[in-house]
Amino acid sequence: MNARQILTTILLLLGLILAFLPLSGNYSFHGKPGKLLVETLDENTSCTPDQVARFLVTEDSTVQLVDLRSADEFESFSIPGAINIPYSTMLSQNLESYLDRDVTNIFYANGDYQANYALVLAMGLGFKNSMVLKGGLNEWYRIVMNSEFTGERISARENALFETRMKARKMFTEVNSLPDSLKVKYRESKEIERKKLDGGCE
Repeated sequence: MNARQILTTILLLLGLILAFLPLSGNYSFHGKPGKLLVETLDENTSCTPDQVARFLVTEDSTVQLVDLRSADEFESFSIPGAINIPYSTMLSQNLESYLDRDVTNIFYANGDYQANYALVLAMGLGFKNSMVLKGGLNEWYRIVMNSEFTGERISARENALFETRMKARKMFTEVNSLPDSLKVKYRESKEIERKKLDGGCE
């Protein structure tokens, strides 16, 4: 078993304990433990920083990024378009009011632990379109923010990948360099856009 599988197994056991804890809202933890373990260990439940960069650059409306860090850390910087559900408050939150069952919810924190925990919880609550950003923000910085071209030749595929990273880096830098008041307005505008795309109103 690799580290992710071991961690997920531990988190699944914690998830079973959650089944007996009261959760806010009108939902309960469900699903057979064996099936949930298979689902959360599936390689399709994680995505790479390059995939997230592509979602960001193409403004993919079928994806919702969920930042699990504290509100202060989120305000300091985050991946553009992400919503904040602090990991420390997940059990007390009504996830139905934050997560959308019709899009893919991608959880991230600084590393993997909190995101894997959130994945088990979300999938146990029936949010089957859930994933984690592999390596979290640490890997995002290593792959996207610190990416550079070295060498004399580059293939068309490598060039496209590098260009996507540069566009995502630029978006990340521009949004996070805004004054706090403008960051709030940016996030609000993204939420309004998402509601309109979902067929809702402002």
